[in-house]
This record gives sequence, structure tokens and C-alpha cells, in this order.
Amino acid sequence: MAAVTTAAAPALKTRAPTPTLSTDVAQASLSPQSTASIPARIAVEDLTPAAESLAGVVARRYRVARESAREMVRTAFREGRRNGIDPLLILAVIAVESRFNPIAESEQGAVGLMQIVPRFHMDKVADTGAPTFLQPHANIAIGARILKDAIRRGGGEIAGLQLYNGAPDDDTQTYANRVLGERRRFEEAMPHARNRA
Repeated sequence: MAAVTTAAAPALKTRAPTPTLSTDVAQASLSPQSTASIPARIAVEDLTPAAESLAGVVARRYRVARESAREMVRTAFREGRRNGIDPLLILAVIAVESRFNPIAESEQGAVGLMQIVPRFHMDKVADTGAPTFLQPHANIAIGARILKDAIRRGGGEIAGLQLYNGAPDDDTQTYANRVLGERRRFEEAMPHARNRA
């Protein structure tokens, strides 16, 4: 399955930025709107009912503050569109890698939501303008690019997920199965909201 689609995933609606939101809370959309008082990269995105439902699932299941869950969902959808990856797959990787803990760190030096090893991916910092790998929006942006590259190199989602995990030779495909299982749970948790989106 070389092509990854976003057609089944709920979309986001964009509205004009509000000057009172900080850059830590507001997320950039693919076509950000600018005003004189706010940097052009900042825009506020409303979640569709399906995406809002997904944020609720993330908040409850992973014990994450609702607004933090919304921001992670917004960022996953933005980066999914930007990279041509199913945003539910990005969120499933986050679930397996860090359980939505933005300050998670492994013994091997992997950090953040998508457990990126900074020493292997410093080249991607300049492109995202990310000041740190631990900032959730930067971690998801970089992780999505790494995931996209892994899927391309692997020739499909399963092989790509195994590459992302650093276990391409695992015949049991344990990591890929965990991620895809998590994506299925996200899909099943929001079918009614998706039909209305």
C-alpha cells in the first residue's frame, strides 16, 4: 500500500487569526492568513465535529488536557496534508511512541511525541524553523517528514512503519501492527462524527 490517503480522515476548517492567541497555542495552516499584528504563519483552525470527537478520544484515553489534545490533532492534520500522510496514522504513531506525552524521552535519546532522535535528524530543523525537538508542533512536523520518507523507502505503510521504528527486519511486524491497531481504534471511536463532517 504505497499511497497513503487522507480522504477518510476528518478535515479542519480555518478561520482568521485572533491577535490574543500566542504562537504556542495557535497553529499554522497550509494557507495561513496574515494580519499586520500577527506573524503570517499563525492561523487558528476550528476542528470539524469528527476531528473534535477525535481530540476528545485522545484526551480521555491518554489523559491529556483537552486543549493539548486539540492542538496535537490540529498539527497532525496540518502535517498530514503537507506530507500526504493519513493524519490518523500520525496520531497512531504518537500514541504508540509516547502515549501523547510531549516530554517523553527514551534511553536511546529519542524525544517528544514522535520519539525523534535529534542527532539523526538535525537536517530537518532548519526546514521547520523548530527551536527544539520537544515542542509538540515541531516534533510532529519533523516526525511526519521522517514517517513520509520511511513509507516512501519501504514502499508502503507496514514496511515504512517498521523502518520508522528501526526494525525493518522484524518478520512479526510488531510495531506496524501496534500502530495500525491504534489507528483502527481512532477510526472506530468516531464514526458518527465522521459521517457529519
